[in-house]
Amino acid sequence: MTKTLLLATMALALGTFAFRFAGPLLRSRMRISPRTVRLLEIASVVLLTALAVTTLMPSGGSQFGWALPAGVVVAAVLAWRRAPLLVVILSAAVVTAGLRAFGVH
Repeated sequence: MTKTLLLATMALALGTFAFRFAGPLLRSRMRISPRTVRLLEIASVVLLTALAVTTLMPSGGSQFGWALPAGVVVAAVLAWRRAPLLVVILSAAVVTAGLRAFGVH
């Protein structure tokens, strides 16, 4: 089991590295139209918005609380204000954990 897990992890790591390495190599060989670039930018925003919305929904029979939506709202506002990604993630985590520490679930 451990050997299989290790091999799968190595395969995923090599595949990820290959994709990241191929980007700069193929950039000069391929021309992407400005319209395609714009559509990809819009698609990434739509995908992140969908992720934020699904994060707000309670899952697995858990009770709906206010800590998680508050953290997501903080993250959304900071992302909208173009804060660095690390600041967005840490702020959302701190707000959610802080509210839960004070008993707001």
